[in-house]
Amino acid sequence: MTDPLSGRAAEEEVPSPPPRLALGGWSFYFIAKLLLFWRGLIGLHPLANLALLALLSLPLRSARLRALRNIVAVPAAVSLLYYDSFLPPFNRLWSQAHLVGSFSPGYLVELAGRFIQWELVALLVLIWVVCRVAASYLRLGVLTAAMLCAVGLQQLRANQAEQAPVLAAVAVQTPGAVAGETPQLALQQFFEREGKRSATFKPPAANSTPFDLIFIHICSLSWDDLQTVGLDQHPVLKQADLLFHHFNSAASYSGPAAIRLMRGPCGQQSHTGIYDPPGDRCALMPGLEKAGFTQQMAMNHDGHFDDFIGLLRKQGLSVAATPLAGVPAPLRAFDDSAVYDDGAMLNRWATARASDGAARVALYYNTISLHDGNHFVNGPNAGKDSSGTYRIRAAKLLDDIGQFMTQLERSGRRAVVVVVPEHGAAVRGDKMQVAGLRDIPTPALTNVPVAIKVIGPGAHALGGTVHVNDATSYLALSHIVSAMLDKPPFDAAGFAPSDYLAGLPLTPYVAENEGSTMLEYHGKYMLKLGTEPWKAYDPGR
Repeated sequence: MTDPLSGRAAEEEVPSPPPRLALGGWSFYFIAKLLLFWRGLIGLHPLANLALLALLSLPLRSARLRALRNIVAVPAAVSLLYYDSFLPPFNRLWSQAHLVGSFSPGYLVELAGRFIQWELVALLVLIWVVCRVAASYLRLGVLTAAMLCAVGLQQLRANQAEQAPVLAAVAVQTPGAVAGETPQLALQQFFEREGKRSATFKPPAANSTPFDLIFIHICSLSWDDLQTVGLDQHPVLKQADLLFHHFNSAASYSGPAAIRLMRGPCGQQSHTGIYDPPGDRCALMPGLEKAGFTQQMAMNHDGHFDDFIGLLRKQGLSVAATPLAGVPAPLRAFDDSAVYDDGAMLNRWATARASDGAARVALYYNTISLHDGNHFVNGPNAGKDSSGTYRIRAAKLLDDIGQFMTQLERSGRRAVVVVVPEHGAAVRGDKMQVAGLRDIPTPALTNVPVAIKVIGPGAHALGGTVHVNDATSYLALSHIVSAMLDKPPFDAAGFAPSDYLAGLPLTPYVAENEGSTMLEYHGKYMLKLGTEPWKAYDPGR
């Protein structure tokens, strides 16, 4: 064409091509995450991922700006991947950094190895190859954005369904599950009811038969762990007078679990509430002291980690622990501190008890022999990872408890032994938590085997072991102890363990850690992480 003003040929303007949604190598990042999400190995936050996708696909003509964008995008992508994963929230990880920093190098290497799945590595390599080939034939950016949108819509519908009120006419309430129109309302109503419940310890009558109360608090032992390693039929459990199959420890960390046991006379409190002063009616050991029991404490560790012994003192357990000097220490802990032999420690306490003049003693014994990261110092199992020795350590601990009970029987001293684990060890893990992680208080971690055994002259249980299959927690233990103070189970004619279950307080399943809550709600377990919506928990087993 000729320009009419200049008479020269005008250059035709070639329209620039419309911008394309091109991600380049970043397509692999999003597609890999979508496939990991599809396999249930991570969660996915579609809106956040779409925002990052939009940033990466924005057309930029300047090579310098594109390089700057990649510099910004790499840490953002890593952070988003962590956010999408089932790992503990970063704020919790940061708050526990001082504790993680005390882990031994060997334990850190062991933990890192649990995250490496060679099948997953092979899958990611395959995805990379497929993306490289497909990029020549498909617009992967558009395809990725469409898949993220589809996932977002699906999650939105699922969240709306889970948060929707439950119609009373069609709701089926399972035993041990909380009730309420929504999970959040059910949780609120649960704590309101629990705040009104308590048990009391009355001083025994002058002519009442005296006996000792012995609480053996075990770190890292759940029914799931026992079944995984084939120890769920151990004699300590089979020979118990009362055996609880659905006892909820309500936490999956030692500190909170210890506080909850020490506050057993009251109904279950929220995770934040347990750090408030306990009050007289909720304090287990001071309450037993008022009922005539002398407080005593023993542990197979020094109690320094996370100031565990300081935490117990705040709950009213103010006595000194049985000395550790001279006791063999066959294990080293995850922080390389000494873990002393349970049999030797229990024997030391029993020997000292035989020579003191207290009429009644309430002993709190805490053991960390099963904690993740423990390793043998010497012998054929030295150098093995803690996961490979869990069964050996668990069998040894249960055998030691059994021998301790036999020792008490032979001594002629009357005692009620309460074996109550703090939480499980996560021996086998699940798709949301690798083995050993306990940030999410799942039933596999908090459903712990509680056994009560009455020992001594006149302690003849009628009818064998009574199995308690109802949903219970610490208030049930305080109820049983209170009943045994009213009517000691030491009679020449024997006692019926079931008599102490009359009016047993049941506790629907609610378990908490910092930033995570799980409850059983209308036949399924619901999980809430931080401020995120409630969602059904699927262990993927």
